[in-house]
Amino acid sequence: MYLRTHQMIRSMKRHRLIFYLSIILSATACSPRISNSISGPQGNAGLQSGPMLGYADMFEVLIWVQTKSAGVVKIEYWEAEKPDRKFQTEPVVTVAQHGFTAKCTADRLEPGRNYQYTVYINGGAVQLPYPTTFKTQPLWQYRTDPPTVSIAMGSCSYVNEPEYDRPGKPYGSEYQIFGSIAAKKPDVMLWLGDNWYFREPDFNTRSGMLHRATHTRSVPEMQPLLAAANNYAIWDDHDYGPNDADATFIHKDMAWQVFQDFWGNPTYGIPGHKGCTTFFNYADIEFFMLDNRYYRTPDYCKTCPEKTALGHDQLEWFLEALAASRAPFKLVAIGGQLLTTDNHDETYTHLYKAERDTILSRIEREGIKGVVFLTGDRHFTELSAMKNGAGNWVYDLTVSALTSGAFTDAGKKIKNDYRVDGTVVDHHSFSIFNISGPRKERQLEMKIYDADGKELWTKTIGPDGIMK
Repeated sequence: MYLRTHQMIRSMKRHRLIFYLSIILSATACSPRISNSISGPQGNAGLQSGPMLGYADMFEVLIWVQTKSAGVVKIEYWEAEKPDRKFQTEPVVTVAQHGFTAKCTADRLEPGRNYQYTVYINGGAVQLPYPTTFKTQPLWQYRTDPPTVSIAMGSCSYVNEPEYDRPGKPYGSEYQIFGSIAAKKPDVMLWLGDNWYFREPDFNTRSGMLHRATHTRSVPEMQPLLAAANNYAIWDDHDYGPNDADATFIHKDMAWQVFQDFWGNPTYGIPGHKGCTTFFNYADIEFFMLDNRYYRTPDYCKTCPEKTALGHDQLEWFLEALAASRAPFKLVAIGGQLLTTDNHDETYTHLYKAERDTILSRIEREGIKGVVFLTGDRHFTELSAMKNGAGNWVYDLTVSALTSGAFTDAGKKIKNDYRVDGTVVDHHSFSIFNISGPRKERQLEMKIYDADGKELWTKTIGPDGIMK
């Protein structure tokens, strides 16, 4: 009986291998243009970029990998304290249609544990010069105070590619910023839009979109960061379509698919609606990741009756979910700057004032505390703060740019009555939030750093929502 069972298992494995090989041979018939033109991490012939940690929960963590050509990817993982007890994810076949990307789910996990893992491509172990580890979220509810959480964030990542970029001075620089973020060892990395930049050769075809996403994702300086933190993302116009792209963009579903291929969010869109919207918890913090492009009214439409950046259904979902939240801090990633008096073309104030007023009014009427909007797009960093009629403070941290061109002299050229003095940064920067303290006394410390990891300023929001 044992021998028969053993033979059956061996036969199943052979058939599975033959199946995967047939898929690879079929996929390889498609010309892998993107992998031939880009240099990925050194020393691993089959690896294009990654591994990248996606979402992390108590029983499950997603690990993303991109290969250079069609192949089979699997992850072997084990609890750090139990190296003899190893598990493997289900194999994933990478194909050209999805940019040779793989999403592997580690699902034999326990809460609050540290794990190590190895990536295998076509049966060969991938060797990397940085740690490949992850941790599951702890089960702290009804047991202990919530853990300290470290959250990194930034927006606007441009990686130069001279043959397809606009002529003139390169737009991207200081890629060391990705290593500076990784060195802070955040639990979570939030990508706040314009995570790559589609150009004229890119945004009209799937191959163009896949090429550009691959080119940016493959920059060597980014790889340790992808592996160091759980990465969550929204998009803005440049990683959605052309500059200022909106709901009329004819290829938006194609862009949506590419976004899903290259990120490891827990969901994509609210129930029944497409887009990049998602929601997740990390410890006791709630994250509302919104989509300001898929349903967006054209910016300069003069006759549109109800101009919107979010769309009616997403807006109502967000406002109701925000009202239902009992988290001490609600972090809202929304792309474009919301809390400003600047009348610039790309601000909520100028383009979607009615929707902005609706959001702020509902926060006031519901008495919602601890709301911090996380925005990018503007190519400079600043903190804005507003005390509403209910006596609660609302914040908007605009943090930009990571590597794309910075808006020099933004503090002098941009007027914002909500700006907190001394918070403007007009060169490459990123932010780290550290949320700590007992359950009913949580405080949020926000720090801004330059590309080399030098601290530029610090602010702290206390349990009462007041900034120190």
